[in-house]
Amino acid sequence: MSIRKKEYQRATSAKKKMQLLLMIICSYDVRHVLKKCLLLSSSQKLSKLMAHEIEVQWMGKMQFNALVNGHTIIMDAPERAGGEDNGPIPKPLVLTALAGCSGMDIAAISRKAGKDPYGFEMKVTGEISKKAPIEYTAIHIMYDIKGGPENKEATLNAVTDSQEKYCGVSSMLKKALPVTWEVTYNGESIFNNKEQLAELNS
Repeated sequence: MSIRKKEYQRATSAKKKMQLLLMIICSYDVRHVLKKCLLLSSSQKLSKLMAHEIEVQWMGKMQFNALVNGHTIIMDAPERAGGEDNGPIPKPLVLTALAGCSGMDIAAISRKAGKDPYGFEMKVTGEISKKAPIEYTAIHIMYDIKGGPENKEATLNAVTDSQEKYCGVSSMLKKALPVTWEVTYNGESIFNNKEQLAELNS
């Protein structure tokens, strides 16, 4: 029981009781309003966390500048298509997002395990359709990683976890087209599911 409620029960005069009653009601209203405000603020913050938003501005001809998390990405077309080649065409940025997403997964997993690689490169290839709309029909990722011999298995597991558990870009793309990958560790090919799929389909 609150202190004000106890005071109200001990109060003798009707005037005193009325004053205390008003204070209790006002106190409850303030707490109620503050609670609602905090819930609304938390909900707004959560909604921002649960959505990504970018802004794009036309810069003339075929150039568009995208503002992504405070960083500017320039997209343009080559001169033969009416642009000035000030930036990449948009579609390969899908491949870039895939490489960045998976690469960050692997870097984070390796760092957490204390097994950082010496070197890490990726090449992503997207096969393109012959008719409009021009789209990717299949994507293949090549992971070229260098590190200690004792970390080979852990590195392969990190790549597998990225592709099968964590990489959201890969997960989205796999719903629309085949995404395959291969892993080379210190120059040795240790995994290639594109070859495995080809053998199954032959």
